[in-house]
Amino acid sequence: MAEDLKIIQGSKAEQYRSLLPQLQGLLAGETDFVANMANTCAALKEQFGWLWVGFYLVKENELVLGPFQGPVACTRIQKARGVCGACWQQEKTIVVADVLAFPGHIACSSLSRSEIVIPLWQAGRVMGVLDVDSEKIADFDDTDRQYLEEIVRHVLATQD
Repeated sequence: MAEDLKIIQGSKAEQYRSLLPQLQGLLAGETDFVANMANTCAALKEQFGWLWVGFYLVKENELVLGPFQGPVACTRIQKARGVCGACWQQEKTIVVADVLAFPGHIACSSLSRSEIVIPLWQAGRVMGVLDVDSEKIADFDDTDRQYLEEIVRHVLATQD
């Protein structure tokens, strides 16, 4: 198990390509889903320096806060509310260039300016989301979508 990350500079794609094998090494052999979500959040926050990185899991028809890195967060989110709830309802990744322009955005932190939310699929249904917030407007793009969706698949593959 790798316990140190090599943080690199470079293009966004280069950073993800460097992080992916390190993250795979970190998760390899560990079957505890919570531990793997926690280390994934830490690795992403360390590499990219985003404001907030975390998971929400579906529990009794709402999203409940899971492992995260960053400022304190909203604990529960209803389906269709905010970007996380919209991702859950629409069952697809949502990229928001400016959260202030997103109808119904939930402002857990006034510092958040852009956001990407990726659904976690299990047995044909969304069982949670990975939520990432940045202090920069339009910080997320298709490169983030592609790699974060791949990272989510790796985390889900470790679930026991």
